[in-house]
Amino acid sequence: MPANKLCQSLVKRALIASVALLSFSALSADVYRLKLAETWGPNTPILGDASKNMAKRAQEMSNGRLQIRIDSANKHKAPLGVFDMVKSGQYDLGHSSSYYWKGKVPNTLYFSSMPFGMVTMEQYAWFYHGGGMELMEKVYAPHNLLSFPGGNSDIQMGGWFKKEINSLEDLQGLKMRIPGFAGEVLARVGAKPTNIAPGELYTSLERGTIDALEWVGPAFDLRMGFQKIAPYYYTAWHEPGSETQFLVNKKTWDKLPKDLQVILETAFRVAAFDMYTQAVDANASSWATMKSEYPDIKVRDFPPQVLAAMRTATQELLAEEAAKDPLAKEIIDSQEQYLKKVRAWTNISTQAYLQSNTQ
Repeated sequence: MPANKLCQSLVKRALIASVALLSFSALSADVYRLKLAETWGPNTPILGDASKNMAKRAQEMSNGRLQIRIDSANKHKAPLGVFDMVKSGQYDLGHSSSYYWKGKVPNTLYFSSMPFGMVTMEQYAWFYHGGGMELMEKVYAPHNLLSFPGGNSDIQMGGWFKKEINSLEDLQGLKMRIPGFAGEVLARVGAKPTNIAPGELYTSLERGTIDALEWVGPAFDLRMGFQKIAPYYYTAWHEPGSETQFLVNKKTWDKLPKDLQVILETAFRVAAFDMYTQAVDANASSWATMKSEYPDIKVRDFPPQVLAAMRTATQELLAEEAAKDPLAKEIIDSQEQYLKKVRAWTNISTQAYLQSNTQ
C-alpha cells in the first residue's frame, strides 16, 4: 500500500476509534444510579419480585443508563420508614404500600384499597382513566414525592383467626394486626387493631400478642405458616384490590432526562401488571397446596351482622374524613362516583358470568 494511502487509512481508523471512545465516554457519563428501599424482606415472593422486575426492565430499556440498587428491609432496617427515607432523599425510590403512611399523611391511605371498594381492575381503571393518578399527585406533591401504582396482590383474604367469629360480640377487644382504614373500621366495631411489620407477624400470633391477623392471600400466607396457629380463614371485605406503590423522590425525578422518566414510568407500569398476574397465579397454586396439606383450614365468611356493622362504620368514617379535609372529600367522592359507574358494568359482566357458570 502506498505511504499516503497507508497514512490516510491510519488516520481514518484513529478517527473512528476516537469517535467510539468519545461516544462510550458520553454514554458512561449518562448512567444514573438510583437506590430503592422496599418494605419487604429480601426473599419476599411477588412483592419483592415487583422491585426486581422493575429494576431489570428499566436497565434493559435504558440500555444500562438506569442502574437501580434495591435495599430490602434487612438492609435499611426501617420497613415502615420508606416514605421518610425517599422524602428526605436518603433513597431515590421506594416500594411499599400507601396506607402505611396514614399516620403522617392520612390521604395516602385511599390509594391502596378501601373496605367494600373497587376490585383490582376497577381500581386500575380509576387510576388511569378516572382521575386517580391526578389525585395521588395532589397528595404526594407537598412531600417532594411522586407515587405510581406498584403492583396489586389482588383481593385480600379477611384474615386468620384463632377463634370463629359468629357475632359482633366476638370482635370486642380482639387484638388484630390490620393496617390502614380497615383498622379504623374494626376499632369502631370494638376490636383493637395494630400494625406490625411483616417479619414479626408469625411470632406475634404464636405468642398471643395478637389474636388474629390479615396478611394477603394464600400465595403470601402459606410460607408464613399462619395456618399452623389460627385455623379460621376468613374471606374478603377490607382490601378488594390491594395496590402497592413505587415512590419517587421528586428531585431525583427532575434530574432524569425525559426519555429516562418515560422508561422508568413504563418499568413501573409493566412491573405492576406482572405482579398482579403473578399474584393471581400464585394464589391459585398456593390455595391448592393449602387445601391438600392443611385440610383442617376452615374457610368462613363473616356473618351478615358483622359485615353490615363494618360497612356502616366504613361509611361513617369516610363521611367524617370528607367533612374534615377538602382533598379527602375530593378523593372519596371520586372513588364513590367511579365505583358506582364501573360496578354497574362489573355486575352484568364479570359477576354475572361467575354466577351463571359456577362449577
